[in-house]
Amino acid sequence: MNESLDLKTPFKRILFCTDFSEDSDFAFEYALWLTMRNPGCQLTLLHVVPESDAQFWKTYIYEADDVDQKARQDIDERVNQWYRSRIPKDMEFKAEYRVGKDSLEILEYAQKQNIDLIVMGRHGKSAFQKTFFGNVVEKVVRKASCSVLVVPMIRKKSE
Repeated sequence: MNESLDLKTPFKRILFCTDFSEDSDFAFEYALWLTMRNPGCQLTLLHVVPESDAQFWKTYIYEADDVDQKARQDIDERVNQWYRSRIPKDMEFKAEYRVGKDSLEILEYAQKQNIDLIVMGRHGKSAFQKTFFGNVVEKVVRKASCSVLVVPMIRKKSE
């Protein structure tokens, strides 16, 4: 057994990655549960806006003032409604946003912040994004220097 592994609190920093899909929301329950069971653990939410999407909107919404600020406010609102509202008051939580290539941004953030566990949903929002986000998950799993928990969306079976 690895002597350096503290079995009482194996995770000090958990990174939850979201694209605001139903699968991500479901994975958040796991990230929250694990954080609550590791006293002193910090939960960080990371949302990556793909650079191509960001450039597309900046190009076509040129008439709007402060596009970046509006996008940030919209993301903050979603984080507050969907996630922050479910965080216990005594839990350390922060939200981070990046623009770039999803898998690279996730891996870089995890490395720089000494993340112990990355939690991600298996798929994204649409059929296209499910394939794309699945690819992101695969890249993160293969290249991460920490543990990665990939949470499949569990749906009720019809009776």
